[in-house]
Amino acid sequence: MIDLLTILLLSIGLFSFFSTTIGILRFPDFYSRMHAAGKGDVFSSLLILVGLGIYSLHHFTGASILVFLKIVAISVFIFLASPTATHAIVDAGYESGVKPWTKDKQEEGSDDLAT
Repeated sequence: MIDLLTILLLSIGLFSFFSTTIGILRFPDFYSRMHAAGKGDVFSSLLILVGLGIYSLHHFTGASILVFLKIVAISVFIFLASPTATHAIVDAGYESGVKPWTKDKQEEGSDDLAT
């Protein structure tokens, strides 16, 4: 049962990392890409680390509990540090004048060009 739960959490985490990568490549501007990177990175990392933490408790010895506590500490650090870093990068982009992406009238298919 623990093996199946571990495989499920690792698979969902890897799929989420893959989706994050697609979001980074496909989104049109800096802010959208940072949103995908920030959300996907934290969610994927936490899923994978929870899966590994559960797997480390498979034999339930003193050493496995220590490994589980270390994985929990890493998860807490990622949960706190990654959104903070993402916010700092986005703030630096905003302060340096990076403009958000907007649609042009031409891309919306307006009738101005048809006449």
